[in-house]
Amino acid sequence: MGKLLIVGTMAFDAIETPFGKTGRILGGAGTFIGLAASQFKIDAAIVSVVGDDFPQSYMDILKNKDIDLSGVEVVKGGKTFFWQGKYHNDLNSRDTLATELNTLADFDPVVPSDYTDADIVMLGNLHPNIQLSVINQMEKRPKLIVLDTMNFWMDNTWDELMTVISKIDVITINDEEARQLTNEYSLVKAAAKIQEMGPKYVVIKKGEHGALLFHKENIFFAPALPLEEVFDPTGAGDTFAGGFAGYLTEAENISFESMKNAIVHGSNLASFCVEKFGTDRMVDLKKSEVEARLAQFKELTQFNIELT
Repeated sequence: MGKLLIVGTMAFDAIETPFGKTGRILGGAGTFIGLAASQFKIDAAIVSVVGDDFPQSYMDILKNKDIDLSGVEVVKGGKTFFWQGKYHNDLNSRDTLATELNTLADFDPVVPSDYTDADIVMLGNLHPNIQLSVINQMEKRPKLIVLDTMNFWMDNTWDELMTVISKIDVITINDEEARQLTNEYSLVKAAAKIQEMGPKYVVIKKGEHGALLFHKENIFFAPALPLEEVFDPTGAGDTFAGGFAGYLTEAENISFESMKNAIVHGSNLASFCVEKFGTDRMVDLKKSEVEARLAQFKELTQFNIELT
């Protein structure tokens, strides 16, 4: 059974969308990645940090998904990372109302000894120095290192980010971030330039418009499934990443063809994440639901055409 090491926040989120708002609920990149990855037959562990205000019931949600939490540090007297945001009517843009780093400000990750030989490492959106520390703790080079990052790190930690990007295999970013990273408007040109920085594969997420996969001269596109209702897009990108990394860990195959399937599995799981606030939909997601929606994806994208 393949091993997946997940590095990312376990946090409190407070969310407001046109459909309502929440108090503090379970969130964080590591949480969403872990819940998505738990849909696959793999050994998965999360490396993160929380304060002692983080409820045991939230820990149990992840433990009940057979996710190893031995790499999660609980800081006595500390407060857990908190993010509060309000989405605009189109749900594609949002305002950050509050960001409290709390215990994350001094986070020094420690990879559990059982996972220093992980097959795949999924580096969630964190400070590049934290991501680099995890890479340096691996006892051997993982088969695949996947990185998620954002424009904040491009603005504030460019040199550190470039160091990490030079050491990874796959980067997952959105179209705006790809353009900022490369100063190229064309996503094809942006992907080519990013591959020159180090990653062999570039995944560019386009939200409700799907995702693109680039490798050398090869390009693959997977649409997002059209949904009747979207309640909360928080965590959709992380859920995509968890599905992507989880599938590849289970498949034990990191070819371009396998990554095509991983993109579809990631998009499929992300389509569930947005249907309820926070992690609610992912916690109760059943295998039968996942398989039924995969069939919908197949119908959406499969066609026959005669070429003369």
